[in-house]
Amino acid sequence: MGNLVIIGAQWGDEGKGKIVDILAKDANIVVRYQGGSNAGHTVINERGTYIFHLIPSGILYRGTTCVIGNGVVVDPGALIEEMDRLQPLGIAFGKNFAVSQRAHMILPYHKAIDRASEQSKGSRKIGTTGRGIGPSYADKMARVGIRMGDLLNPALFRKKLEENLVEMNWFLERLYKVETFQVDKVFDQYMGYAERLKSYIVDTTTLLNRAINKDKTVLFEGAQGTHLDVDFGTYPFVTSSSSAAGGACTGTGVGPTMIDAVMGIAKAYTTRVGSGPFPTELTDEVGQGLQERGREFGSTTGRARRCGWYDAVVVRHAAQVNGLTSLAVTKLDVLDGCKELKLCVGYRHGAILYKEMPSDLDVLMQCEPVYQRMKGWTASTTGATTYKQLPVEAKRYLARIEELADCRIDMISTGSKRTETIILRNPLKCSRRRPRS
Repeated sequence: MGNLVIIGAQWGDEGKGKIVDILAKDANIVVRYQGGSNAGHTVINERGTYIFHLIPSGILYRGTTCVIGNGVVVDPGALIEEMDRLQPLGIAFGKNFAVSQRAHMILPYHKAIDRASEQSKGSRKIGTTGRGIGPSYADKMARVGIRMGDLLNPALFRKKLEENLVEMNWFLERLYKVETFQVDKVFDQYMGYAERLKSYIVDTTTLLNRAINKDKTVLFEGAQGTHLDVDFGTYPFVTSSSSAAGGACTGTGVGPTMIDAVMGIAKAYTTRVGSGPFPTELTDEVGQGLQERGREFGSTTGRARRCGWYDAVVVRHAAQVNGLTSLAVTKLDVLDGCKELKLCVGYRHGAILYKEMPSDLDVLMQCEPVYQRMKGWTASTTGATTYKQLPVEAKRYLARIEELADCRIDMISTGSKRTETIILRNPLKCSRRRPRS
């Protein structure tokens, strides 16, 4: 068994939660390495439906340790709420759960600034969830952030809080004309969080590296997707963290030589939530049909997702910047009944044909997709568990996806349930760890 990164190959919402849940049974540790409570991973099994925001999807396996890494920004209140919601369902939190001391916290003023800033942008809105993710990451980069480990030192936490509120309250009152925050009230609230969470706040970097050195298998769970990465996504319509595979190293403290493989998750079509360019977006009845059949509504916000044809340019870019070793294609069953399918194989901008993702946002916004048409299938793929059960047209469609991405497909999801999956190869078992001296 090797150490594997699970990364979204599109704009997020690709079904990473289900894939992580399936693979977690073969992993010793599952670690979230970036993002915050704006992420929503849905897992459906024989016990019911579970939606995770901060807690890794592997928590459903009692023998698997789940870790929130230093690259995540943690809203302590949201974390406790999520834990309280899961515990009555038989999910226990003890030595199987840890939160990095180095993970930065979301404070109430981060949420207030996030909402006020987004509101002030008008038509230039990015489409944030208003959960304070961006402002918390901004404080991290500005070196004024407050970390989870600071909760264990009340005097230090209060000092940092007092210093930050001087500036934050000025912004809230003078710039955004909204309510400010009192030090005592915020301090008392977060000391209550500290009492609940203190036993879980540890040095997760040491925990993870010690486990790897003992040949334990680690699954790195990303949130969002490659094209929401702050560097490689469709900037500025991106998230505020490194959602690409490189973030697994900086977000956990595990070096790149300890990671053996990277699996990209891609829907059999494409979706995007929020604002930003989307070359293959369908605003007609075809797009509406994909949205309805795929139940394309955010698990965190409930927002409807924009839908379009599969974009091979997007996935090829993801394969490049992440160094993908394999793909998992999800929601193949949503395409059942489509007489004709289209795959975007390039973009046209004026007289220029792009086979790779343009980095210029203005160019990308004006690009027209270049499609290859393929015959669809009428037979149902829902619940298929072997490749042989798929219609020949579906096999051809998947083969073309592999060819365009120059990346093999290891898993195919044919429904929302854990069992509705075709596993061609287990990516954890196929990967090989590099020898250490």
